[in-house]
Amino acid sequence: MNNIEELIAQLCPEGVEFRELGEVMSITRGASPRPILNYLTNDPDGISWIKIGDVNSKYKYITKTKERITKEGAEKSRHLKKGDFVLSNSMSFGRPYILAIDGCIHDGWISMQNFESELISDFLYHLLRSDIVQKYWKQKASSGTVQNLNADIVKATKIPIPPLPIQQEIANILDNFMQFEAELQVELEARMRQYEYYRNDLLNFENKVVEWKTLGEIGEFVRGNGLQKKDFTETGVGCIHYGQIYTYYGTFAHKTKTFVSPEFAKKLRKAQKGDLIIATTSENVEDVCKMVAWLGDDEIAVSGDAYIYKHNQNPMYLAYYLQTPMFFDHKKKYMTGTKVIRVSGKDMAKFKIPIPPLTEQNRIVAILDQFNKLVNDISVGLPAEILARRKQYEYYRGKLLDFKSVSNG
Repeated sequence: MNNIEELIAQLCPEGVEFRELGEVMSITRGASPRPILNYLTNDPDGISWIKIGDVNSKYKYITKTKERITKEGAEKSRHLKKGDFVLSNSMSFGRPYILAIDGCIHDGWISMQNFESELISDFLYHLLRSDIVQKYWKQKASSGTVQNLNADIVKATKIPIPPLPIQQEIANILDNFMQFEAELQVELEARMRQYEYYRNDLLNFENKVVEWKTLGEIGEFVRGNGLQKKDFTETGVGCIHYGQIYTYYGTFAHKTKTFVSPEFAKKLRKAQKGDLIIATTSENVEDVCKMVAWLGDDEIAVSGDAYIYKHNQNPMYLAYYLQTPMFFDHKKKYMTGTKVIRVSGKDMAKFKIPIPPLTEQNRIVAILDQFNKLVNDISVGLPAEILARRKQYEYYRGKLLDFKSVSNG
């Protein structure tokens, strides 16, 4: 911090200029050739096709893609070069990525180019993730079930532009925080692979005498309804919005993050203790059909784009089994959509699952609960350390990016 304070005193003692992003770079929406299937190719000389569903929000860079498109398709889409930025304009709202490859982007992205004379890319990355920018975007974006960030909002966003040496010093400090968190994340992922191995082994009933039934035979799928983020209140009846299932909750929950008023809750469908709440809409294959077992005593409201699954089994047994590769392969067969992926309750109901006696379900759950705590409980071990480092990064990011405007004197 002292070095940055010295640089500020030397280079911009009166403050820094704040300018709109549209003044310092080119900002455009992505474009998709239609229909995209006609332009996908296995040719190694094809152009990288960068989709929102293929990226990992844990990472700063996009280094590779799963698909390529032909040169003809590239001419009909938005072509970007290494070092350019992309922003998600929908479900992973406003998440920035730096391209480490050349490629083309579909219309789910917003591109940011030609800023090198004014901004260092690593500084810009941290700035775009900061509260100063993210809060502005959320205020201006549409307020439907899925918020949309358009290019005009991004262009109008005012940001501080300190001298380049200050940008570089700030980027170096914040990158170090991110690197430490990334190293912890690698260790956690190794433990998670161990957990997944034991989970899949315990839930493998091949060559065992056990009854198999479909989810539709042992339970009922009830679709949530009518709940949007704008309906949240400070207190009241607990509620779960489908987007929170893959951004906030783990395998189970006893408390909700958000609430709605008791009057509004009367209009909504409810989950009771032991029900599963399953998100049926996502931008990627991994998150669609992610579920949380509701273990709280009170009934809670559930949004649309989610199903409440009612049954008479051990809810944690079902939740663990629906994390296995067997269910992953099943949902892939029934997915619809490209930009937004969906799976219906009718198709989930077709999935066959082994139903051992409840005593055996309880035994399996007791073992897996211990593994789950080690890799997912944010109050202990690596998850707690990662969360602490993330908060530390966010704290210093806020401090380092808090500039006085030169126009304010």
